[in-house]
Amino acid sequence: MTIKYQFSVAFLFCFFLSFAQEKEIDTVYIFDNQLKNSKKFQKIETLSQEDLLKNTTNLSEVLRFQSPVYIKENGRGMVSSPSFRGTTAQQTAFVWNGININSTFLGQGDMNNLSLLGYDQLEVKSGGGSVIYGSGAIGGSIHLNNVLAFNKGFRTTMFAEYGSFNTFNSLLKASYSDDRLSIKVSGNLVSSDNNYEIPEEDYINLNGQYDNRTFNLGAAYKINSQNTIFWQTQIYDGVQHYPVRSEDYSKTKYFTDSFRSLVSWNYNSTKIQNSFKVAYLEDEFQYFDHIDRPKSSGGTSQTYLTKNDFNYFLNDQLAFNFIGEYKLDQAEGYQSGIKNVERNAGSIAGLLRWNPARKFNFEAGIKKDFIELIETPILFSFSGKMAVNNWYSIVLNISKNFRNPSFNDLYWQPGGNLDLKSEISHQADLGNNFKYGNFKLNLTPYYIKINDMIRWLPNSKGIWAPINTNNVESYGLESQLDFAKDFGKSQTKFSVGYLFTHSKNLETDQLLAYVPPHKIFGNATYSYHFVELFLQGMFNGLTYTSDNEKLSDAIQSYFVMNSGLNFSVLKHYKIGFKVHNIFNEIYETTAYFPLPKRNYSANLLINF
Repeated sequence: MTIKYQFSVAFLFCFFLSFAQEKEIDTVYIFDNQLKNSKKFQKIETLSQEDLLKNTTNLSEVLRFQSPVYIKENGRGMVSSPSFRGTTAQQTAFVWNGININSTFLGQGDMNNLSLLGYDQLEVKSGGGSVIYGSGAIGGSIHLNNVLAFNKGFRTTMFAEYGSFNTFNSLLKASYSDDRLSIKVSGNLVSSDNNYEIPEEDYINLNGQYDNRTFNLGAAYKINSQNTIFWQTQIYDGVQHYPVRSEDYSKTKYFTDSFRSLVSWNYNSTKIQNSFKVAYLEDEFQYFDHIDRPKSSGGTSQTYLTKNDFNYFLNDQLAFNFIGEYKLDQAEGYQSGIKNVERNAGSIAGLLRWNPARKFNFEAGIKKDFIELIETPILFSFSGKMAVNNWYSIVLNISKNFRNPSFNDLYWQPGGNLDLKSEISHQADLGNNFKYGNFKLNLTPYYIKINDMIRWLPNSKGIWAPINTNNVESYGLESQLDFAKDFGKSQTKFSVGYLFTHSKNLETDQLLAYVPPHKIFGNATYSYHFVELFLQGMFNGLTYTSDNEKLSDAIQSYFVMNSGLNFSVLKHYKIGFKVHNIFNEIYETTAYFPLPKRNYSANLLINF
């Protein structure tokens, strides 16, 4: 992956090229500038680093306990995928600093190969978003954000945690910023023997160890009062040993490396805001069907991307937004039949935002993608919000979204299908937002219809191949109650959410696998002076594991609770203790791969 270093040097040169101008005011910058607009209309759960540190095992655990997403995890720290509103992992977009990073090969993201502490902020957005975020943004999107700030001086964070199963997690982050320059660097290391046992199931998590490392470098420079250049780079590598149920089974492992680098030039004036981005992404994976033998399969992909986001504000009520993007994907597989393939893709989108009065907000968008050899639909979105009074507002979202076939869908041999069409979804949701005192309540019923869903099925020759076969209907309710209040030296905060999901294959009239009809999650925090206590709970209803609704194979309902206690010492130090799975629940999110029973961890956090 030597090209990644060439891009880093080139981006760094471009970044420092214009160091020379005047001073500016305090600013905090998030690369994904569209999220601010989305928050007016769609429910977006924002998780700060303080929230992430409550579930430091991995990204899967954070989303399981702190979001409406269902997580399907093949054992702790192993392959893991999300499901929004009854959709699949391929219908979820992973967005790194405003850029879709779903795998070129698989068309989805593996959450446990995305370093949790490599980001400053995590945002979880339910509902369609293909007009802005592209292919896969059907059920929802997960936004991995890095933040750069000015006028903050020197700041350093050190975090170290040790837990059951010889699990070690560490983070070192340092930043410096004045009124013109901002630099942030961080490193994260995670490792675990992961050898937990479930005696009641006669299960030992053999060969389940994992470790990964992440390095992040971000920088920003204000050229003048209107022009700022930003740069963000991430390097990640990880190793997962996939668990086996017996020593007689062949032990396998999976290596992954990724490199991401992004440069953004932002221009801001009274009437115009423009963000021009250039990015390079590289991913490499290797699978070993026996840990002591050479790799049995693998692949490497590169993505070159340019994107321009132009906003023109006609007045305080009316604004126009135009987004153009070009992307070149290149890939080569090993033992997969994927030989030096590439795909050119581009898109143009236009959005109109109209705020005729304080109580009304509207947004309408249209987009056309142009993808080499793939037919794509014209997409649209419409959102409207009305503040009925000071305690109730209503929001309507309607959109058409899509997912284009992945390289595996098209080129895998044997089985790849070059005649595949894009999946297309139509959806609507109606958000009802209530506010009374320190309470906030959101109730959002939704409906999604997906056509031409891509599934891998055996063909007439007995070879598994992808085809456009199913139409899927999903409807349900997302609800969440939040409360926050300070009482002198005491602070109390809690959040509880309930989700009902009904997702059905219209061809077979049966429910989709791994879509629980009921999920409840809750988080509560109480702090007094230098002590903080938090509790987390999560309930999942009965979950089918196959498309034939076979009850004997279903995952039974379960309830899991965690707790933590933190002590602030000498202003800059915090010592923490956690108990995971307090009630020793035996549970799994993927059939035959149970997750750990009660386990413990202790940590130290230093900020100065």
